Amino acid sequence: MVRTSPMSLTILFFVLQLFAWSSRVLLASEKINNCISTTSRPIMMKIGAVLDLDSLVGKQQKIAMEIAVQEFNSLSCSKLDLNIQNSRGISARAIASVMDLTQSMRVLAIIGTITHNEATLASELNYTINKVPTLSLTSPTARTKLLSPQLPHFIQIGDDVRIHMQCVAAIVGEFRWKKVTVIYELNNWLSSDPGMLLDLTYALRQVGSEIDNHLALPSLSSLSDPKSNIENELKKLKSKSNRVFLIVHSSLELANILFEKAKQIGLMEKGSVWVISDGVVGLLDSVNPSAISNMQGVIGFKTNFMEVSETFRQFKFKFQRNFASEFPEEEKINPSFFALQLYDATWAIAQAAKESQGKFTPEQLFKNYLSRNDKLQQSPTFNIINVIGKSYRDLALWSPKLGFSKNLITQQLTEVNTDTTSTKVLSTVYWPGGLQFVPKGSTRSTEERTLQIGVPANGVFRQFVNVTHDQNTNNTSITGFSIDVFKAVVNTLPYDLKYTFVPFNGSYDEMVEQVHNKTLDAAVGDTAIMAYRYHLVDFTQPYIESGLDMVVKEKSAKSKETWIFLDVFTKEMWLMIVALHIFVGFVIWFIERRHNAELKGLGSMLWFLVSVIFYAHREPITSPLARTVLAPWLFVILIATSTFTASLTSMMTVSQLEPSVLDIQTLQERNSPVGCNGNSFIVKYLIDILKFKPENIKKINSIGDYPAAFQNKDIEAAFFVTPHAKIFLAKYSCKGLIKAGSTFKLGGFGFVFPKGSTLATDLSEALLKVIEKRETEQLEKDMLLIGGNANCSPSESKAKGRSSTGFQPFLGLFLICSSVAILALLYNMICVFKISVEIFSSYMHVTLTKLKSMWRCTTTCFTWSCSRLQSGSMRSISTATVTRNAEETVISDQQSTMNVELIDVVLAAHAS
Repeated sequence: MVRTSPMSLTILFFVLQLFAWSSRVLLASEKINNCISTTSRPIMMKIGAVLDLDSLVGKQQKIAMEIAVQEFNSLSCSKLDLNIQNSRGISARAIASVMDLTQSMRVLAIIGTITHNEATLASELNYTINKVPTLSLTSPTARTKLLSPQLPHFIQIGDDVRIHMQCVAAIVGEFRWKKVTVIYELNNWLSSDPGMLLDLTYALRQVGSEIDNHLALPSLSSLSDPKSNIENELKKLKSKSNRVFLIVHSSLELANILFEKAKQIGLMEKGSVWVISDGVVGLLDSVNPSAISNMQGVIGFKTNFMEVSETFRQFKFKFQRNFASEFPEEEKINPSFFALQLYDATWAIAQAAKESQGKFTPEQLFKNYLSRNDKLQQSPTFNIINVIGKSYRDLALWSPKLGFSKNLITQQLTEVNTDTTSTKVLSTVYWPGGLQFVPKGSTRSTEERTLQIGVPANGVFRQFVNVTHDQNTNNTSITGFSIDVFKAVVNTLPYDLKYTFVPFNGSYDEMVEQVHNKTLDAAVGDTAIMAYRYHLVDFTQPYIESGLDMVVKEKSAKSKETWIFLDVFTKEMWLMIVALHIFVGFVIWFIERRHNAELKGLGSMLWFLVSVIFYAHREPITSPLARTVLAPWLFVILIATSTFTASLTSMMTVSQLEPSVLDIQTLQERNSPVGCNGNSFIVKYLIDILKFKPENIKKINSIGDYPAAFQNKDIEAAFFVTPHAKIFLAKYSCKGLIKAGSTFKLGGFGFVFPKGSTLATDLSEALLKVIEKRETEQLEKDMLLIGGNANCSPSESKAKGRSSTGFQPFLGLFLICSSVAILALLYNMICVFKISVEIFSSYMHVTLTKLKSMWRCTTTCFTWSCSRLQSGSMRSISTATVTRNAEETVISDQQSTMNVELIDVVLAAHAS
């Protein structure tokens, strides 16, 4: 590896610096030459600006414009002259500044925080203003868009205010706050165009929320004592229940005072929610630590822009240097989006003026601005921030099309989320006061008063409300099912409800009268809703259904049921026993049938199935495999028959219980005494509705006294509301008590509130949510489980709770027997298959041997026949040959004789 010496690096650095300096000199000389060749003197162009230099954002905008002018003048032959007017946030001064710039200064264009109303008034006072293009940093609204043709040279380049309101509503919808308080500053822009509040109202409605309160604060310049004025207004808000505050429009200076006073009067504690908009969040980098400390837990949003590019870093360096030089009293700050926005706007005006030689149209101006700021051509994206410590941290991003996302990458990949359900993106918020969960956003009492909730101290059924007092610690403990339901419902409310339980020693009727007279704020107890009696109070949604039940003694009646033995086992158990018994018998028969003469027929198998139940089978089991199957099944039969015998004996000896009284009419005809809770409404219900005689009603104030009253025949029946009857029978059904007759519907258990109380409606809605989540059902099960059969002996509980036996206790034995039988059947089938294969192989061998012998005989015969045929043919051929030879010999001899005779003739002729 080649090492570079420090001297070489130093030389290289100086060479690069010299090269950069020479490049700048060449560019400057080229610029001078171009300017000299084009014109004799540079063109001077004037532009004006109207800013609020008393505010921090106005100071930042001024520095940004000056940087843009300096850069333009250093790079262009044309020169830009900047004239800045200070409006101080006052509309009249802004109008005067606009008129002065157009009349006296004769500027080519105006830029700044000029509202549509200000531009309209200025144009009415001086028509020539309409000829000067004006680039406003304010946000367009529906009203300004409608009136834009009246001011053709007035261009608003701020983000659409509706998008800002949608972002505010999205945050509210994310945490599902139903009501909010809107705070805004009545400065020049908002006071002239209230359309922003209409946009916010519509956006909140889309997420199921609404504006509960308004707080309009005058601008600081119009207040003689801003701090005391803001403090008084915040105290009015504190007296209201809502704790979700949305600062939708405010200057940074007013927001600092607002949070300072909110912290002093306790509106920055646990339970409060503060949401601030882009106008404040965009300047948080410039806020001193003391002001940041007053904003702990605040949520806000600001326009997202690239802060890591080289261009922004260069601008940031120049900005901090110039700002510290011009405003040394201010701390070192970072440029905000508003400063960067005005920097781009100034460059756009300068470029348009240069290209048009000082005469340009609003269209050219807007086109140049768009070319420098492409963000205007698409919907803006906002950073959701959370103030914590000395600064803030980014939580997520939000855009109108894509909703919430963790970062830009996930936002681009995320589809549009159109529903209003929570996305859980903002799940790590640090809330005011250090709250660890999402605030409910409201407090019930306007004066933070604790509600007095009455509970019956002498209730008979302690499972519902149990009031105990510890003499040693002097503490009162209130527990029970109704108390648990009330706490669960309160925790579901969208606001914090401060309350305390107050024991009440009178009857429930008297306690309801106290609620009606507003001595108590509410009543919680174990009572049924009786709307026809308590028409002067309001009830909530019932949290448990109720009715009036009658409990009587059971009478004994010996069972005469014909088929009672079938009740010993459940249907499933009987089916399992029969099916498995047949299967095991079939497996044994299948194994034994080949070599056991007594188990060959189907009838023998059926008789074996019957006899084996009583261990009376006489058929010998010879196969070891069959014995393996039979052994565990005999054990199952032993257990099943023992269980059957014991259960059937118990069922036939123990009496079957029936109600001693079947209906209310019987009680009335007999003038039978009945019992009920003396502090309950049941006494009047029995007298007024069911027409019992008052002298026949016995008031019993303790649940433990009922069994004794039945035993001593002081009462023949007792009346309870249905939930109480469940508790009572769960504890004392083993004492021979049973529910009889029909249930008289009464409504259900609920909570009582004064007539017209909004709490009744709120708790009813919350109660429905608790019921939907099945919390009340689980609480009721726990209550019955704890109190059930507490006063029954083990033998009584066992006898009372007897039922048919299912197959669950025998499941292990059934699995063992069925597994052994299946394995034995498979093994036997494999053996049978093997033997069958062997027999088939032997048969095929014999068959093939016979076929082979037949083939050999056939071939032998065929060979002999062929040989015989061949020998005969040969003899015929030889005979024919001999004959033919003989004939040929004769013919030959004849020919020879003829030849001799011919020769003789010839010779004779020749001789003659």
